Amino acid sequence: MIEAIKRIKEMEALFDFLLSVPKSEAHKFKKERDMLISYYESKLWRYDFELDEKGLLPSDLKRGVLSEDGIYNYISEE
Repeated sequence: MIEAIKRIKEMEALFDFLLSVPKSEAHKFKKERDMLISYYESKLWRYDFELDEKGLLPSDLKRGVLSEDGIYNYISEE
């Protein structure tokens, strides 16, 4: 569970950063975007999502990255 929390925090920070980048500069952060997409498409995202659904994550943990639409909407806006 500690690893999942650490991973969620890292991906959340990455997601927040990417959302703050102006679209005109997004191409400069392809590596970071690819990391986020890889996480979203992985079994780890599903595992983290299920932990959240079961209420097993701390209530004060920021978890927008686990929103089913958040990353998808970010990807599809490009």
